[in-house]
Amino acid sequence: MKKRFVSITMAAVMALSLAGCRGAEPAATEAPAATEAATTAASEAAEGESAAEAEPFKIGIITGTASQGDEEITQANKMKEKYGDMIVTSTYPDNFTTETETLISNAVAMASDPEVKAIVWCQAVPGTAAAIDKVRETRPDMIFIAGTPGEDPGVINPKADIVLQVDEPGCGIVIPPQAAKQGAKTIVHYSFPRHMSYALIVARHENLKTYCAENGIELVDVTAPDPTGDSGITGAQQFILEDVPRQIEKYGKDTSFFTTNCGMQEPLIRSVFENGAIYTLQCCPSPFHAFPAALNIDMAGHEADVNYMMEQLQLKVDEYGMNGRVSTWGVPCNMLFVNAGVEYAKKVLEGQTNGTLDEEVLRATLQECAEQYSPDAEMTVQYHVNEDGTEVKNHFLVMSDFVTFE
Repeated sequence: MKKRFVSITMAAVMALSLAGCRGAEPAATEAPAATEAATTAASEAAEGESAAEAEPFKIGIITGTASQGDEEITQANKMKEKYGDMIVTSTYPDNFTTETETLISNAVAMASDPEVKAIVWCQAVPGTAAAIDKVRETRPDMIFIAGTPGEDPGVINPKADIVLQVDEPGCGIVIPPQAAKQGAKTIVHYSFPRHMSYALIVARHENLKTYCAENGIELVDVTAPDPTGDSGITGAQQFILEDVPRQIEKYGKDTSFFTTNCGMQEPLIRSVFENGAIYTLQCCPSPFHAFPAALNIDMAGHEADVNYMMEQLQLKVDEYGMNGRVSTWGVPCNMLFVNAGVEYAKKVLEGQTNGTLDEEVLRATLQECAEQYSPDAEMTVQYHVNEDGTEVKNHFLVMSDFVTFE
């Protein structure tokens, strides 16, 4: 995928370069006065473009709080450090399923600033589509980029201009063979009814069933408490801490554990390491996702430093004797969506794209931002495909390669 993309990009660059050379060379028969007039016209046009580009704009970023996943808010703060007042940030409530009005009002408040021309969501939790509708009542021109949507494609795709998401169905294909390489004979899948109503999570689960069977792995489904339910995230985390040892006692240490929920990752990782099981991938793949808190890794001054994180993870793997039994992606997906979302929105607002949805520029931006975290990143980007087989041209599914800690 990357090679094909590079070829397309290089072709475009060459075409632009040739066009630029031809435009810079005056014709042999051109009179000096004509040349001067052309230069003056070009200069005036450039000044006009600069004036248009100088129109002030801001980009909003809406994320969850640190308790729901600190990567998104960390990256939002990084973007604000980079661009200053051009970036405005907000969060949605932890219990977003029952506080939808707060989620919507926060988005409306952000959009009340006329200089805010684009809003990047990550994660685009349930309620995001309704918030977009509400904002568009007064700001129909607002650009929305939704990262990691918690609403079905049929709900979010017609509302957001661009949707960015981990290729969840694809993860259902690649997790079983990766787990098999790590020695897994069983995969325990933790989820709850709310998540198992999401179309792409269901698609991932269906693929897990198929490819676990192909790889000689037993898939075991365990229903955990919903972190947005009565017991809250604390109750869900306590369940994981208590249940992982039970599952290991039943199925043995050659068991890989997976959960569909970000808030459950920390206790899951901690318990897997303490009990010597297998950990293949998070629901939102990233070297930062839950590993630092679960393994007591000090991230001060290294909040977005992938190399540091990889080194620390390898040390922890060595310490626990988990060599070959732990893997993740080298690219933090949700940080990528915030980073690339802002950079792409900036290009749109500066007139560097062919309209709001310029697939070539978007793909290039995703790859460029991925390489900021992991220079050797191999990203694949494809369209979401509806059940009827039609491709959704504004919904992009992103996949990276595994990094296994030997």
